[in-house]
Amino acid sequence: MELINEWAETVAGWTGLQPWALTVFLFVLGALLLDFVQRLVMRRLGKVVKETKNSWDDAVFDAAVRPLTLLIWLLGISFAAGVMPLFDGTGDFGEDLIVRIRQVGVLYALAWFLVGFIRNVENKIIEQSRKGERKADRTTVRALARIMRITVIITVSLVAMDTLGFNIAGLMAAGGIGGLAVGLAARDLLANFFGGVTVFIDRPFGIGDWVLLKDQGIEGTVEDIGWRQTVIRKFDRRPVYVPNALFTTAAVETPSRMTHRRIYETIGLRYDDIGQVQAITDEVREMLRSHPEIDTSQTLMVHFNAFADSSLDFFIYCLTHTTNWQHYHAVKQDVLLKIADIIEAHGASIAFPTRTVRLQGEPELEGLLPATEQKET
Repeated sequence: MELINEWAETVAGWTGLQPWALTVFLFVLGALLLDFVQRLVMRRLGKVVKETKNSWDDAVFDAAVRPLTLLIWLLGISFAAGVMPLFDGTGDFGEDLIVRIRQVGVLYALAWFLVGFIRNVENKIIEQSRKGERKADRTTVRALARIMRITVIITVSLVAMDTLGFNIAGLMAAGGIGGLAVGLAARDLLANFFGGVTVFIDRPFGIGDWVLLKDQGIEGTVEDIGWRQTVIRKFDRRPVYVPNALFTTAAVETPSRMTHRRIYETIGLRYDDIGQVQAITDEVREMLRSHPEIDTSQTLMVHFNAFADSSLDFFIYCLTHTTNWQHYHAVKQDVLLKIADIIEAHGASIAFPTRTVRLQGEPELEGLLPATEQKET
């Protein structure tokens, strides 16, 4: 600063300008040049960082570019303002205000960097999880990232307020009383918040899961889990915004986490095929046991079940290896067609609703038909 002031006074003697104006110009010019050099260096460094396999350096680099520019200009302008008569201690404001503003600006730049770094790491982990490069629960990752960002913002805000001279202890005490009043007035909002916390902790479902709320008639895929509500996209592509408080009391079914899919069907045979029931059920059972898509380590049953009104019913109960809905229906179709082939191979038929009318004795046709028709009869 002494060298800068000597240079400013010398140049001011030549030009007739105020020394502080030249000093301000020098600081602004220095910030401009430093920011220009910083941008060139960061642009070349960014190419090198992207070629590395480590993802952490990418997150740090992308988060640091803009806060670094802010920090350079903040320091340049604050040092320039410090030499102006308005802020150099002889004016109404004083140098202390410049120092506090500089400190708050540095805190803001630090918070900007940390929030950006957390967001970059979150996006990177989720992207790797989608590609199968890393095993990570996206719901947990998003929840932890949000908590960390909120922690950074609250911490920096409290430190900045303390730097500016606010009484943090008194503010927190007043905030406690105000928080009680707000809590009584916003019970539903708090209930949704703690419902979201429950979802993040218990993890009954995650983003991308297929969920079913039977009592509410809601079924679809989870798109987003927020602090207040969860977005579920129904299968007709309509979004449903569900308050998180509902998940603390409602029964939630998560079909996408099933380990198998079940085939449970009842097939009816004609009463004329009673002699073939045992052979048909035995062959169907063996067919299921040898089927590559059926998990034989799970429950597998094929049994005659009931004398129905128009059929002899037997049922099949088995579990498939696949949980994919489309593949499951292809497997089920193959199983049912194979059962139809077995029934046909045994000379039996699948029953359908029928009614048999039995007449007692022979009808008296005399007098009911013309003479020519009676002779033919």
